[in-house]
Amino acid sequence: MRTASKVCAGAHELLRKHIKPGITTSELSSIAEDYIRSNDCKPSFLGYRGFPAAVCTSVNDEVIHGVPGLRKLLSGDIVSIDIGVCYKRFHGDAARTVSVGHINENHKMLIEVTEKAFFESVKYCTEENRLHDISNAIDDYVKPFGFGIVSEWCGHGIGRQVHEDPQIPHTRQEKRGPRLRRGMTLAIEPMINVGSEEIQMLDDTWTVVTRDGEYSAHYENTVLITDGEPEILTI
Repeated sequence: MRTASKVCAGAHELLRKHIKPGITTSELSSIAEDYIRSNDCKPSFLGYRGFPAAVCTSVNDEVIHGVPGLRKLLSGDIVSIDIGVCYKRFHGDAARTVSVGHINENHKMLIEVTEKAFFESVKYCTEENRLHDISNAIDDYVKPFGFGIVSEWCGHGIGRQVHEDPQIPHTRQEKRGPRLRRGMTLAIEPMINVGSEEIQMLDDTWTVVTRDGEYSAHYENTVLITDGEPEILTI
């Protein structure tokens, strides 16, 4: 999993250098796939439940699972890239939202708050805490900014499968959930909207968008629970 996660992080760093006005989302997917395969790994998402590309590219109001295509990125866009990597049947998973050219201050804050919400949650990724302490930390951090937190899609366990139990909500829960144990590996991935938390799926049956058309950001890492401080594998 460390190898898969390291390649996943490397793919993100490579794509960040290529995310500029004029590049297509399909080109980004091809660059990532070539990098992943050159490191003796496979893209986890390609063919997963029929998904047609190596990575998910979600632009502006697209929350998650955007399908790469001929769309060219424009200055002022934001694009969320979700990458899964498989090495010897183990997976690493991470997502980043990146600005394209110059973006407005509200969208810049959206990206920053989404990333910081993840790092707030990691503070609770220790054995003395429980699963929903992670959820509550994200909710508590984001709510004062007035942004919407997507609740219909969750983080998840990860290991031999890219998606495993347990599900990890990103909104406050009534119960604290199961206790965290060393050796657990979790993909924590807050999805935050400028406006309402309400979402809908497009006719392609993959792309999830905000219902009000406002921008959305996504930040994710694969985290290992240890007997001490958590280890973020995809950084």
